Amino acid sequence: MKRFAVVFLLFAVALAATVFVPASASADEIKMIGVITKIDISGPDAATATATLKDNKGGGLVTVIVNDELTLDKFKDHRIVVGDEIRLKYEVKDGKNVSKYFRKTAGC
Repeated sequence: MKRFAVVFLLFAVALAATVFVPASASADEIKMIGVITKIDISGPDAATATATLKDNKGGGLVTVIVNDELTLDKFKDHRIVVGDEIRLKYEVKDGKNVSKYFRKTAGC
């Protein structure tokens, strides 16, 4: 009986860790798919850009700061332009939406 209680307790702890930890760790990350309505590449060195997307689900506008070099190069080369549908992951830092993943839904 004692062995059963220990096994049950370990199972409960493991289940709680898999259910609650990932939910709280990913709570800050927001996923969406939307169409680009505006792109602003800022600064002379073009180290960041601001992209505004229209959310496909709710229709609201979301402005995201993009700072990874691969995406910035795609903005500069016009491989990603206004009107493209984007799959996006971002998190809110200091009240600003900062991109973590920014890719065309059709590839690229």
